Amino acid sequence: MEDNKAIVCKDLTKQFGDFYAVNKISFEVLKGEIFGFLGANGAGKTTAMRILCGLSFPSSGTATVAGFDVYKQQEKIKKNIGYMSQKFSLYENLTVLENIEFYGGVYGVPRKEIKSRSAELVQTLGLESEAKKLVGELPLGWKQKLAFSVAIFHKPQIVFLDEPTGGVDPVTRRQFWDMIYEAAATGLTIFVTTHYMDEAEYCNRISVMVDGKVEALDSPANLKKEFNADSMDEVFYQLARGAKRSGD
Repeated sequence: MEDNKAIVCKDLTKQFGDFYAVNKISFEVLKGEIFGFLGANGAGKTTAMRILCGLSFPSSGTATVAGFDVYKQQEKIKKNIGYMSQKFSLYENLTVLENIEFYGGVYGVPRKEIKSRSAELVQTLGLESEAKKLVGELPLGWKQKLAFSVAIFHKPQIVFLDEPTGGVDPVTRRQFWDMIYEAAATGLTIFVTTHYMDEAEYCNRISVMVDGKVEALDSPANLKKEFNADSMDEVFYQLARGAKRSGD
């Protein structure tokens, strides 16, 4: 049944000359699932994510995201996903409210709805007193929580989180993952890359890319059992140890 699949990839490939950044990867992500997409630098995960977000065409293979084809329906994919990056998610020279309103407009949320839902979001996050402050003045943890909320403000089917908790303290990271769990409980599909292996344990399932290929895919518990490991750190090191390339 494809109805319960948020993402379906079959032999997805991205080739640059003789170099295969992504080499015939196949996997499926279920609706409402928290799916971890792991790999060392140079593994190909960034290239694969760009294809899935409708920002790059594959060389061959097939993939659908939220039911839309990565070759023919890139604009529809973009309208049905959210995206959050560690490097850039919010405009620091705009206020909290201005950021929410700007991204709501970009994603096509009706103006009246933006106003009411912005107020509701600010209240939910406990940012009433900071609503008119520049985002650049907020602590990093609050920025990350706001960025995630903005990424799903338009109620997408899937949200892509690209190392969303980089540089955040452990307590704030745990709080951020509480937000992820709450969002997934509503049926939102979470596709997340992370370098923190303790976060990998929070995912329903994990794929691990090595040199452009998916070398492992299962639940954290099953992967630890398969590799006779006590932690996802050990699993990751066993897989990444044989990698031949570096740099993403």
